[in-house]
Amino acid sequence: MYDPSHLRTFLAVAQTLSFTQAARRLGLRQSTVSQHVRRLEDSTGRQLFTRDTHSVELTEDGEAMLGFARRILEVHEQATAFFTGTRLRGRLRFGASEDFVLTRLPEILEGFRHDHPEVDLELTVELSGTLHEQLAAGKLDLVLAKRRPEDPRGELVWHDRLVWIGAERLRLEADRPVPLIVFPPPGITRALALEALERQGREWRIACTSGSLNGLIAAARAGLGVMAHSRGLIPPGLVRVPDRSGLPELGRVDFVLVHGTRRTTAQGAADALAAAILAGGDRLHRRQRGGR
Repeated sequence: MYDPSHLRTFLAVAQTLSFTQAARRLGLRQSTVSQHVRRLEDSTGRQLFTRDTHSVELTEDGEAMLGFARRILEVHEQATAFFTGTRLRGRLRFGASEDFVLTRLPEILEGFRHDHPEVDLELTVELSGTLHEQLAAGKLDLVLAKRRPEDPRGELVWHDRLVWIGAERLRLEADRPVPLIVFPPPGITRALALEALERQGREWRIACTSGSLNGLIAAARAGLGVMAHSRGLIPPGLVRVPDRSGLPELGRVDFVLVHGTRRTTAQGAADALAAAILAGGDRLHRRQRGGR
């Protein structure tokens, strides 16, 4: 009833909330993406997206289709692998940024390990900037990390806005430097936060630096300051800083998959894990949509 190619297109649009970005990810024309979505809506008899010239949003039926689409595609891939007799092997060095420590990425990795038990998966959790450096040096095969919006590298998983977050009771004083909770260099959110404050001419000071997301969250919950963070990944116990605080806009950030440029024996495994992450990418951030 549901064409797998239409379901893949649906997931790409749902994760990027953009027909243009979905077309780029899938290597299709935008008209083809629209056609796939329309045919899937015809098959279900339901509208899956509300869209106008400025935005694309999932309907309630579209949210429901997310889970069905993932499961259908997972079974489809398992059946294909079984009947073609292909079994992936080798060592796969995968890097994920600190942003995903509190998400459902472990569920995706667990499913991958179940489907490909002969792949030795080696996970590195680091800052996005560090992961990009390690990938360029040939120390990793695949990376899931942030990139700056102007950076062309990688395959878009989803894009989000950066927002200021902190403890609910935190109050900022306009005549005092903004207390910042940041990753160390080369953290991308650190750089974007400092650039935004510098453009505004707002004074700031570093209240906490940690290479661990859990360390930053602990400092923020303690009320030490504010941190720049993805709107879709706001941790429990923290809230968006109100607009009345006068903090500058931070812009958007992209979460991408980037493959190593060097061909290795892990190429097939890297492709399979990338496909699993793209298929389940909405699970990485949609659970905490209350932060939006």
